[in-house]
Amino acid sequence: MVGPVTGAARPADGARERGTVLVTGCNGRIGTAVMARLSERFEDVVGLDRNAPTPPPPRCTRIAADLGNEASVEAALDALRAHLGTEIAAVVHLAAYYDFLGQPSPLYDAITVEGTRRVLRGLRSRCTVRQFIFSSTMLVHRPAEPGEFINEDWPLGATWAYPESKVRTEGLLRAERDDVPLVLLRLAGVYDDGCHSPPLAHQMQRIYERQLAARLYSGETSHGQAYVHLADVVDAIERTIERRDRLPPEVAVLIAEAETLSYDELQHTFQRLLLGASEETVTVPRPFAKLGAWLQNRLPGGNAFVRPWM
Repeated sequence: MVGPVTGAARPADGARERGTVLVTGCNGRIGTAVMARLSERFEDVVGLDRNAPTPPPPRCTRIAADLGNEASVEAALDALRAHLGTEIAAVVHLAAYYDFLGQPSPLYDAITVEGTRRVLRGLRSRCTVRQFIFSSTMLVHRPAEPGEFINEDWPLGATWAYPESKVRTEGLLRAERDDVPLVLLRLAGVYDDGCHSPPLAHQMQRIYERQLAARLYSGETSHGQAYVHLADVVDAIERTIERRDRLPPEVAVLIAEAETLSYDELQHTFQRLLLGASEETVTVPRPFAKLGAWLQNRLPGGNAFVRPWM
């Protein structure tokens, strides 16, 4: 597990390494930050995303590519090879489908699983790839009990559609990578100085607005979700690329803060910071909580963040 880091070693005298880094999902919050950081290290940083209308970060290039469409991926990789050759120092594969509905969706297979297959096969047929980094999630692991510390060997046990798609994609990459070195970065929930984490943001909103739901919780308040700051994720990706010639041919790494705060600890901390005082959290039996979430989303104007599956 990787905690806060101070940044990887940079080339001396401001020189940038020769080589190309490809970042998929480059328009996202993580992808934009990764491209900006890697452009300080590498001469050519190229991003793929479904829409590429806005200017990329300085010294970066974007190519439009829809991972759900094989012809679109093929055309984008042809353009990449034509302009930058066949040597790829590293691929940072961030593109994936994600929603908070908690239900199976064909897009998990079309984008996350098959989109990854299209990218990997397309690159292998055109280029020499020195490293393929897959952005996975810690949620692929079976949940632990309070006081248990998981590591990379902890049993897999995804419990809903999003991490299940990551498990399938990890298996695909292991089966089809051939001689391409593979790194599975299993990320905790990512936040930054502006929050940008829907679960945390909605928890703070409920408290700030003094909603009744802010004092209710289904399940054990001693449980919690691991998180990691965006800056540490970017550092981890940069360090992974820096060590591409020293890592095993296939490795999985958890990326999270060393301490996981429980829901109760987060709740009381947010209450003190937002309201100046903390209140007791009331545990609601799960069937009643599911019914309440179901009703909230079916009443006129109802569009609550909390869903029954949560």
